[in-house]
Amino acid sequence: MNRRFLILSSVLLTSFALLGCSTAPQGPGWISLLDGDKGLENWNRLGDANWRAENNAITADKGAGGFLVSKNSYKDFVIYAEFWAATNTNSGIFIRASDAQKITADNAYEVNIWDIRPDPSYGTGAIVNFAKVPVPLANKAGGQWNTMEITAAGSLMTVKLNGNVTVTLNNDQFKSGPFALQFGPGVNNALGGPIQWRKVMIKPS
Repeated sequence: MNRRFLILSSVLLTSFALLGCSTAPQGPGWISLLDGDKGLENWNRLGDANWRAENNAITADKGAGGFLVSKNSYKDFVIYAEFWAATNTNSGIFIRASDAQKITADNAYEVNIWDIRPDPSYGTGAIVNFAKVPVPLANKAGGQWNTMEITAAGSLMTVKLNGNVTVTLNNDQFKSGPFALQFGPGVNNALGGPIQWRKVMIKPS
């Protein structure tokens, strides 16, 4: 096989991996809340995570745990996010939080990012306490760039990881509220792995 072809193929594959598994959505209605390392003006900080701009992303890798909480509340929407996680990262996107000062899985829907969660049925791609994923996990996030899409329309919710539907849910416990990006503790409250958010967009409806 031609050496130039091999080099070109390698470059294309590397570029695809860096860009993630799908391209960011475009068109009317989409609002960009985080794009590379351009700042956190659209978010409130909660907790002690060391959020900072680094390598064209917003990163956290130290602290007992913390959140970036959207300044606005949302009811029905589509969220699109690009993120990088390690195998031991505990993160997620909490939606329709009813208390912006205390984000938990008890007052919001927690769309999880945690490949090694002790109860894997609520691991990566699950909605904690509401919608389980098959075990062993078919979809993992560790060691790569990923895309996550969350659709909430009334009581109906769908989660996609890298284009694959992980769970669907019909539940109306939490009606509306801000959403939050998490940096969480690891297993047995050990330091969890880093999380990097490269792009976060929302399309309210």
